[in-house]
Amino acid sequence: MTTTAIKNTTKNDLAESTRETVIALLQQSTAEAVDLQTQAKLAHWNVKGPNFIALHELFDQATDDIRNFSDELAERLVQLGGLVEGNVQAIAQATNLPVYSTEIQSGADHVDAFSSALATFGAHVRANIDRADEAGDQNTADLFTEVSRGIDKLLWFVESHNQ
Repeated sequence: MTTTAIKNTTKNDLAESTRETVIALLQQSTAEAVDLQTQAKLAHWNVKGPNFIALHELFDQATDDIRNFSDELAERLVQLGGLVEGNVQAIAQATNLPVYSTEIQSGADHVDAFSSALATFGAHVRANIDRADEAGDQNTADLFTEVSRGIDKLLWFVESHNQ
């Protein structure tokens, strides 16, 4: 991501410094959410094995859920005066999620890899709850809480396949 400066004017009454801090958090989380969404789709497309249909459908549902999270994060960023840097190049540069192997085929391996990505993203989002709150933006902290709950639920669904 190239910058987190405020790009658009808004009558939102949050302090500019608060908005700049939170925009940076939202940029990072949006990039990681889009990365996570593509990882779910890779798992959906490439999964093989005896649990194929259950995992194929689970990964597709995860893609939809994560797409909704990334949309909410990006829209909040814009509400605060930011400009989403969401092209493939910016996302690839910004994400801190583990790289998802394109060689994975077995359901168990997809469950392991995707659950690792979910857990990493969940940890980052949970840290951003406190950061947004400390910056003075409880609405964004609440959004991060909502995303965290959704990611924890997806993690539970995915991990249950290997337990």
